[in-house]
Amino acid sequence: MASSDLAQDLSPDTALDLDCTRPLDAGLVADVNALCERLEDAEGRLVGVIRLHGAHAARDWPGRVGIDLVSRWEKALRRLERTRAPRIVTAEGVCSGPGLEVLLTGDHRIGTPDLRIEVPVNDGGVWAGMAVHRLTHQLGGVHTRRLVLFGAEVTARRALVIGLIDQVTADPGAAAGKLAERLDGLEPTELAIRRQLVHDAGATAFEDALGRHLAACDRSLRRTRGEFADTVR
Repeated sequence: MASSDLAQDLSPDTALDLDCTRPLDAGLVADVNALCERLEDAEGRLVGVIRLHGAHAARDWPGRVGIDLVSRWEKALRRLERTRAPRIVTAEGVCSGPGLEVLLTGDHRIGTPDLRIEVPVNDGGVWAGMAVHRLTHQLGGVHTRRLVLFGAEVTARRALVIGLIDQVTADPGAAAGKLAERLDGLEPTELAIRRQLVHDAGATAFEDALGRHLAACDRSLRRTRGEFADTVR
């Protein structure tokens, strides 16, 4: 990737800065959807970068909102995690509330050494949104039970151990730039297929998954023989 291309990949057009103390409102939903639109318009050729930061834990997340707004928020998150474009999430300070939910949609998650991921308890319990589902799918029942039943604060080191983040560095921006260079060799459609295979693996029997994996292997072999027009960049 040329340096100009990398600059475009990490430009404000494909990035979102998110304060983890923000309440759930229409503006937050709109910001996530706007990022999705920019990445979709680029047909997966750009890298989405979401920068999470917070001075303190989110209080009373998601706040006094209606279930219709919660539904719109969950749809925006689902749209984000289903975009073909690779998504890098960096997090520093305290990651909670909307930041924690967005973090779980990332393909690669980078934290700073001072990062604290907080699962807050409000009104007698942890918020029962789809973050609970994502945590369980990604971390397994044991780790999720400890986080969700009583709420918890996780250090960067612990988050790395259990798989909440993938990397710890004092310069997340530079790390995101290096990763974007590595992602240049990946075809967006192929990345989306592999992401889905990983997602389905935990809930699909071997025999049922075999056909999907063979289909993905066949695509790879055909790409090697130059049979796919969408390999032209």
